[in-house]
Amino acid sequence: MNNRRYEQRVMLAMVAYMVVLFAANSTLHAASSLLLKVVLTLVPVVPVLYTIALMWWRIRDSDELEQRTNLVALGVAAALVSALSLVGGFLAAGGVVRLGGEVLIWVFPALMLGYGVAYKVVARRYGVDSVCTEDGSAWLPWYFAGTGLLMLVFALNLWRRHDTVAAVAMVATAGFFMVMSAWVWRRRADARRRALEDRP
Repeated sequence: MNNRRYEQRVMLAMVAYMVVLFAANSTLHAASSLLLKVVLTLVPVVPVLYTIALMWWRIRDSDELEQRTNLVALGVAAALVSALSLVGGFLAAGGVVRLGGEVLIWVFPALMLGYGVAYKVVARRYGVDSVCTEDGSAWLPWYFAGTGLLMLVFALNLWRRHDTVAAVAMVATAGFFMVMSAWVWRRRADARRRALEDRP
């Protein structure tokens, strides 16, 4: 699976995740059946599992350098999230902070964020810049921007339901996606400019 196809499939899966999460969360409180509540609660997990499968297929079919890069990045991300979970657990056990069960929803996004940052650092160390690769999807910056906008809509819905903490967390995540959109767009614009300057 090439980089462009992988990015496109991940984008579609994450857009599906956001749409399903928004729709399921909107109807969850109106559901009276326990079975329906379980189904609505777990439906957003399906696109996430598909994304994990996409990552596995990509790593499995890549060369040794790409596999090593991904393995190191996943190791760093897992260590970081494990350390943060341990700190949060001790703070909650000591009564310093109050953490509900919904904090577990943020484990996977935190793991993916750590993986993404670690992957970029490790890849650059090996002389690879995956953000600027020619086979990357041109829609990647727009995907980040669109995801950020979807999260802002979701945050507005949470705010209207007086779930202030979740709304603020969603706005912060939306801001991260907007920053990522600008960063990727600028990196690719710089790469295109350098490629034009290097042409004879």
